[in-house]
Amino acid sequence: MRKIATLFGLFAALAALVPGQEAPEKAGQAPLIPPDIVSQVKGTDYGAVRIKKFPVSVEGWTYRRYTFFETVDKLKALGISLLQAYPGQPLGNGDPKSVFEEGMSDTDMRAAQAKLREAGVSVVAYGVVEIGTTEASMRKVFDFARKMGIRTVVCEPRDEAFPVLEKLLDEYDLQAAIHNHPQPAKYALPMTTLERLKGRSERIGVCADTGHWMREGLNPVECLRLLKGRILDMHLKDRTDFGKGASAKDVAWGSGRANVRDILAELTLQDFAGCLTMEYENEEEVLTPEPAIRKSVDFVRSVTHHELSRMHFRGIFIKEL
Repeated sequence: MRKIATLFGLFAALAALVPGQEAPEKAGQAPLIPPDIVSQVKGTDYGAVRIKKFPVSVEGWTYRRYTFFETVDKLKALGISLLQAYPGQPLGNGDPKSVFEEGMSDTDMRAAQAKLREAGVSVVAYGVVEIGTTEASMRKVFDFARKMGIRTVVCEPRDEAFPVLEKLLDEYDLQAAIHNHPQPAKYALPMTTLERLKGRSERIGVCADTGHWMREGLNPVECLRLLKGRILDMHLKDRTDFGKGASAKDVAWGSGRANVRDILAELTLQDFAGCLTMEYENEEEVLTPEPAIRKSVDFVRSVTHHELSRMHFRGIFIKEL
């Protein structure tokens, strides 16, 4: 994440959009989202969907000003047991050279594992990480994932990486989720990702970053429908507005314009089996993201059918007493 995130400012400067404006299409260019997908979404009664219960995880980048050990402690305090770690976060063992990444020493890895066990936190995914194009570079990442018990590697693979990637994912019994950073990043537009996935192993899918789609002026629900069946992971974000204007910023789920309830309904219709991963990038709250995290979790609970049914049952039970 750190390696790729250092380019984020350049991406925003190179491809700024007016807030709320759709990403521009060149003359003769196919629509960014096919009309049939747009029509399908418009014709879906998302309000009638009984939203399923999803596990919630936190992307370590949310705590980019803290160490890995501090992040684990904060998740424990929040009552969240699932973490998506990113490469390059300082470990927090007192050695400034120790970072959480695939090249960490066995000693540091054991320390990280001990910390996770003590807190009751599991690392379920790792990224965004550069996997390279060679078998050696990918094995380095996948060996690390295997040792840490990580199931999903979040990456942005180059075209020439796919043949080796497919082979090694089978060997290691892992899955790779392609992430979408904003333009000019390779996978900024979902049609590009869909094209790359054609004919590829189902072990390769999508890490859908709704915030970056909003930066491109795209409707996250339409993007999810387009990629139906290939979504393995979610960087679920809500933002105050579309586009890359300075006023647009991350907010708690359900507080912005992403239409998170419809996102959850679409994921329910697809029977999405991954985590809702909170990656909070509001720089004004970088030291204290906990209120937004709590508000986001509360919002998901408030629209989840299982939780609503339970609250309704409790209300009837109390009334009868």
